[in-house]
This record gives sequence, C-alpha cells and structure tokens, in this order.
Amino acid sequence: MNKTAVVHARVEPRTKKKAEGVLRKLGMTPTEAIRLFYRQICLRGGLPFRVVIPNDLTRDTLKKSAKGQGVESFDSLDEMFESWGK
Repeated sequence: MNKTAVVHARVEPRTKKKAEGVLRKLGMTPTEAIRLFYRQICLRGGLPFRVVIPNDLTRDTLKKSAKGQGVESFDSLDEMFESWGK
C-alpha cells in the first residue's frame, strides 16, 4: 500500500511524552500507533472504543478524586473488599 497521505496533529507536550513512553514499551512508533488507530476505525466503522459523556455524579466524583477528596487507600484488595461490608 502506498503511504502518501500526511496527518498533522497538535498534542500537549506532556501527553505526547507519556504516550510515546507507553508506545516505546510496546515496541511501537507513534506513526505505527496512528496507522493502527486509523485501520481500526475503518474496520469497525467508528472509534475502536466506547466514548461517553459522564453524567453529573461521575463528573463531580472525578473532579473530587483528582483533588484527593473522598479517596481511600488500602494495603491490599482484601482490605478494600472488607471495607465494602462496613
């Protein structure tokens, strides 16, 4: 297949750096990841993952957890599961 089309995108530098670190661990280049993403869009006839708009409760919970509000930490899964029974 002849690769002659070019895609340009602007991405926040921090996001780019983190994503490229993940891709490196996977043994992929950013170009390969973009090709894979586009190919999956074509094969599925849409995005290859579910995209939803969070409801108000989810949005508020995410904002609070980003600030460390209402977040609990556990030393083990068992400890976490035990807390659910309380």
